[in-house]
Amino acid sequence: MSTLNKLQRPARSWHRKKRVGRGQGSGLGKTAGRGGKGQKARTGNMRFEGFEGGQSPLQRRLPKFGFTPPNRTIYAVINLSDLEQHFDAGATADVETLRKVGLVKGRYHGVKLLARGELTKKVTVVVHKASEAAKAAIQKAGGAVEEIPLVAHKPESAAKAHAGKGVKAPRQPQA
Repeated sequence: MSTLNKLQRPARSWHRKKRVGRGQGSGLGKTAGRGGKGQKARTGNMRFEGFEGGQSPLQRRLPKFGFTPPNRTIYAVINLSDLEQHFDAGATADVETLRKVGLVKGRYHGVKLLARGELTKKVTVVVHKASEAAKAAIQKAGGAVEEIPLVAHKPESAAKAHAGKGVKAPRQPQA
């Protein structure tokens, strides 16, 4: 094996599936390889992962912790040093240009600007959020920061998505 794409199973390494309970001549008839009576001979045997013979299993004994909210907002983080490196003086750094330059990759709800590093060029930045220190540093360099709101769904589409689940679209006045 020289590379992962040339992996092969060893010759004659696959076994036939064991067919149990198919008569005495097969060698696995009658009790089908389970031996005599007992819990392990029965169907519904507690053979699942983590079973400890009826003792409270480890995953239930240990304390539970942590929570990741399903509707959290995830931001791509951009620093002042990134702007200094990738943009010329007088340039505008918005979400599309940040993606083209390669500073934002993947799926995010928005872009957030933080004040790590230094900025000496005049750059206009259009992002969803920016820290106060980052705003001050950009304004000190002669640039500007414009915060755009995150895309919110229209009430009609929200009502359609949550049909019958409590969210109602505002009624339009009748003409």
